Amino acid sequence: MTKIKNSGIFLNRMFTSSSLSYYEKPAQFPLPVISHPRALLIFNDPIHGHIEMHPLFVKIIDTPHFQRLRNIKQLGGGYFVYPGASHNRFEHSIGVCHLAGKLIKTLQERQPDLGIDDKDVLCVQIAGLCHDLGHGPFSHLFQEFMEEIKPDWRHEDQSVKMFNHLISQHGIEEEMKNQYHLNDSDLTFIRELIRGPDRKSESGGSSTDSESEYKGRPKKKAFLYEIVANHKTGIDVDKMDYLSRDCHHLGLKSNFDHGRYLMFARVCDNEICMRDKEARNMYELFHTRNLLHHCACQHKAKNLVERMILDVLRIADAADFKVGGTMKISDAFKEETAYLLLTDDILHQIWRSTAENLRDARDIINRIFTRKLYRSIQIKTFPNTVSKNSFTEKLEKLARELQTVTAVDLDVMVFSLDYGMREVDPIKLLRFYSKEEPLEKIELKEEEVSFLLPRQFTETKVMLFCRKEEAPAIGQETLEQFWKLPG
Repeated sequence: MTKIKNSGIFLNRMFTSSSLSYYEKPAQFPLPVISHPRALLIFNDPIHGHIEMHPLFVKIIDTPHFQRLRNIKQLGGGYFVYPGASHNRFEHSIGVCHLAGKLIKTLQERQPDLGIDDKDVLCVQIAGLCHDLGHGPFSHLFQEFMEEIKPDWRHEDQSVKMFNHLISQHGIEEEMKNQYHLNDSDLTFIRELIRGPDRKSESGGSSTDSESEYKGRPKKKAFLYEIVANHKTGIDVDKMDYLSRDCHHLGLKSNFDHGRYLMFARVCDNEICMRDKEARNMYELFHTRNLLHHCACQHKAKNLVERMILDVLRIADAADFKVGGTMKISDAFKEETAYLLLTDDILHQIWRSTAENLRDARDIINRIFTRKLYRSIQIKTFPNTVSKNSFTEKLEKLARELQTVTAVDLDVMVFSLDYGMREVDPIKLLRFYSKEEPLEKIELKEEEVSFLLPRQFTETKVMLFCRKEEAPAIGQETLEQFWKLPG
């Protein structure tokens, strides 16, 4: 059903992605930065309900750069395991934009002394909307693929590159400056929020939280950098949306209430702090993250499927398969127009190909479709960090002993499970305030929270697997020797 907006009639437009729909309504004043008669759009999101979107955000959404995110699964190969994991980076990005707006507007209204202006609000929400533009096929799986070829490649850097191309190619940068009065410092601020303040190039550098590194906003507004991607504590609206969204689509229960976080967040001493009584709720955020990773992100079958997809990408890249007939998969990041074509559909493009040098890749894809996955032999848990390199010689030795497989057939996957900050308790990095002293930043002692808290915050799991359809029989004593590491 389509009704054209004219003389009070509304336009209904339905998204096909995750029941996310939107319609127009008359603008409420004031809109961020400039009051104008253009309409706000209302999105009906399965996680956050009805959310309002600024016209500038809708213009960004209605570009090929953003629409591309419809075809990138949030959980990568998880859709091959969980039928409900069909959600994409598209709706997640809209959710992050929404939560970023709720948080910064709450701070703006409750603490006017912070000096948060409407341009700050607009920039933070744009960053939330565009923070995942640089993700490749199957999300984080593509990061792993690229790191093998270009170790300093990061999807955050690619997001900035795609953002720059988006606003320049569709007249949005001009509109930002002329209609909304955003200047070069504002655009720098958006890029910093997406990528981090001290990235020296589009393809490298490590982020830092040193306030001296920020150029888009003065030191007194450093807390704004904690909203979309918080490198200090890992507590940000990006995490809050994907936890809620992933759990919803996977059928898992999340006990973390991001609504309470938005209600009790306030800035103390230039840092976003939380009410002291909410400490347990904050632990639930990281407990839910750990649960999600354990049950879904590091699910055995999901990891095996993704390993098969990774092998397909390796083979196709070595065979000089071209994305859109123009560039190799590993080179597509260099040209934004080529990267626009790089989505999850790459798997079907390779599958439909007839090139002889892609036969092995097509065979692996057929195995995925017919559920003839690589075989897991055993999974071992270690209390500390373990490197894949620790098993290189062990794999070769094991293959020689078995004789029925080669060192290529056998491999290991190493993945860490933690609370988001490796071995550190993230709540110890978060600062709180009390009802009596709402402006004073405090650190809670463990006994002030609970004695029933985790004592260790990281572990490493290593999966030994075989690329053949049938795993070789390995004796328990042989496996025990395989898992023994020096020291």
